[in-house]
Amino acid sequence: MKTFLHAADLGNFETALAEAATVKNDRYQFEHLGRHKTALLIFFNNSLRTRLSTQKAARNLGLDVIVLDVNQGAWKLETERGVIMDGDKSEHLLEAIPVMASYCDLIGVRTFAGLTDREADYSENILTQFIKYSGKPVFSMESATAHPLQAFADLITIEEYREKRRPKVVLTWAPHPRALPQAVPNSFAEWMRAAEVDFVITHPEGYELDPLFADNAHVEHDQMKALEGADFVYAKNWSCPGVTNSEDYGKILSRDMSWTVDENHMAVTNNAYFMHCLPVRRNMIVSDNVIESPRSLVIPEAANREISATVVLKRILESI
Repeated sequence: MKTFLHAADLGNFETALAEAATVKNDRYQFEHLGRHKTALLIFFNNSLRTRLSTQKAARNLGLDVIVLDVNQGAWKLETERGVIMDGDKSEHLLEAIPVMASYCDLIGVRTFAGLTDREADYSENILTQFIKYSGKPVFSMESATAHPLQAFADLITIEEYREKRRPKVVLTWAPHPRALPQAVPNSFAEWMRAAEVDFVITHPEGYELDPLFADNAHVEHDQMKALEGADFVYAKNWSCPGVTNSEDYGKILSRDMSWTVDENHMAVTNNAYFMHCLPVRRNMIVSDNVIESPRSLVIPEAANREISATVVLKRILESI
C-alpha cells in the first residue's frame, strides 16, 4: 500500500479487521518492520488523538518518528504555483516536499479545509502535492475532505461491539457553534457504505454530503425516524458541503438544538451505542447523560485510533 486516503486503499474489510484484531492482541509483534526506518508526520493543523495515536503506532512498529508542526517553528510555506512570493511565506511547498522526503521513508500529512473555496478544498491540493513530489508512501492523517484513520477506527469499534450480523448505523448531524469541515462524516459515510451494516444519514436540508463519499446512502431528514431501531448512533457536526448550493459551502445553515443527541433521541433506538470522534462540544452535539452512559463508546473508539494507524503503517512498511 503506497497511499492511504480512502476505504478502497485498505482493500477487503474482513481481512483488515482480522489484521486489526491480531495487532491489538500484540502491538509489538511487527516492530521489526520499522527498524532503521523513519516516519515523518507533518501537521498543518492542530491534533491530539491523531498525533498521539499515530506516533504510538509508529513506535509499535519500530519506526523512528519525526513530527513537524508546519505553523510552529518552520518557515511559512506557499502552496500555490504562479504566486509571486513577496509576502510572509519564505519557502515553497514544491521545494520543501522533496527536502522533507529525503529524511524519511514514509510521510503522514494532516491538513484541514479552508471552507471558503469548495473547488480548492475538494481538489486536496496539499495532499496531492505530497503524493506527486515526495516519491515516498503518503498516508492521510486527515485532509480537507476525508479522515480515513478515524473511519477505520470507527469500523473496528463497530466490529468489536456489534450484537448482530448487520447492525443499523445512523450518522446524525448535530449543532455546533463553529463551521466544521466535512472530513469525518465524509469518510464515515464512505466506509459505512462499504461495510456490512444498514447505514442511514440524517441531517437538516442543505447538509447533503458529496456523492463521492455518500452516493446512494439512505438519507432521512426526520432525525427521530432515522434513529428508530438504530444499533449505533454516530453524531457529528459538519458545515454545508455546498452540494445543492455551492454558494453555501462552508456555512452554518442551522443551529437547531433539537438535533442535539440526548436521552429522548436514544430512547427510540435499539439501546444503541453512542459514537463520536472527539473532541466533542457537550450539550450541543450530545448531552452529558448520553456521552457518560455505559453505551457510550467514545473512549474505546479513540483508543482504536492506535490500532487503525498500526495496521495502515504496517501495510505501508510491508510495501516498501
